[in-house]
Amino acid sequence: MPRFNQKISQAKAKLLAEYPYFGTIASRLELVPNEDIQAFRSNGIRLEYNPAFFEKIELSRMEFVFANGAMHASLLHENRKNSRSGWLWQLATDYAINDMLVLNGLKRPEEATYSQRFSGLYAEEIYEMLKEDILRDELEYEADDMQDTELQEGLQEQLFEEFAHAILQDEEKNGALPQSIELFFELQKIGTIDWRNELKIAIERFHKDDFTLMPPNKKFLHMGVYLPSCVSNRFALVIAIDSSGSVDENLLNAFLSEVNFLMDSVANYKIDLFVCDDVIRSHQLFYSGDLLEVSLQGGGATDFRPVFEFVERELEDTKLLLYFSDLEGIFPHATPAYSVKWIAPKEREVPFGEIILQS
Repeated sequence: MPRFNQKISQAKAKLLAEYPYFGTIASRLELVPNEDIQAFRSNGIRLEYNPAFFEKIELSRMEFVFANGAMHASLLHENRKNSRSGWLWQLATDYAINDMLVLNGLKRPEEATYSQRFSGLYAEEIYEMLKEDILRDELEYEADDMQDTELQEGLQEQLFEEFAHAILQDEEKNGALPQSIELFFELQKIGTIDWRNELKIAIERFHKDDFTLMPPNKKFLHMGVYLPSCVSNRFALVIAIDSSGSVDENLLNAFLSEVNFLMDSVANYKIDLFVCDDVIRSHQLFYSGDLLEVSLQGGGATDFRPVFEFVERELEDTKLLLYFSDLEGIFPHATPAYSVKWIAPKEREVPFGEIILQS
């Protein structure tokens, strides 16, 4: 079994090195052995496989399986399914995904669903062709009742989709997108949210993991592999939200959603979250794994000073303050010792810190 696990790890590592987009998403898939299936199947959250199938195929074809699971994970929560039959839509996307993987040079196992007939087609086109081939209307809806319940794991699917789109955005900026990926995603829409990348850079800059060889990472010791341990001090982040009444709640929700997603990559953190107009209305603490939720209170004038005064007095370990505001208010006179990022919908002159323009 250790050799078998090592083969899986090697295939994942190889996929990550050769196809970073597929490899990064595949690293989050839950792998579940299932001897009742012939080869493999993915519902977008977990990848089920027959151990005997994985034992016999070569490493490069195992890469294909993981890339297939990664794409299903990216697409499962897409709104493109509409009222289509669940199992037939899954089959159509499988044909489209596998064609795209073949075009990108991955080696397809014989057991993987594939037909040159569907090469270069959207999943919607493949669906209609399959529907004409093998389905009557009444069978289509009967199939929905039997199998769609397996696909309803809403929150996990949504988080997986957000994760996949963020990785896709990075790959697009680096010019490393997989061939034919535009058949699955609207790339222009994804590429317009530059502020998210700026926010990511801001957080990553102030969160640093320290590595040490003593003690070694125990996870791979049974394989004779010695890797450094990762020791993290708690990352202290302060977030302040202007509740003066001029804040766009849609932008605020997008901001909080992005912070939630980015903090998922930080192992140990504490967030002090303030809601403030001319006085601090609320102060909440969030720790690793908590979901950021906030209730806006206020509606008065905007005065940024109370938050800065509290941080100076009570939170001396602060490295980064993210302040969400329209920037119409009273600023402190003194520049703080920590970094300040203003998350704002428009440009405005500020006495210190940097503006991340959210549009």
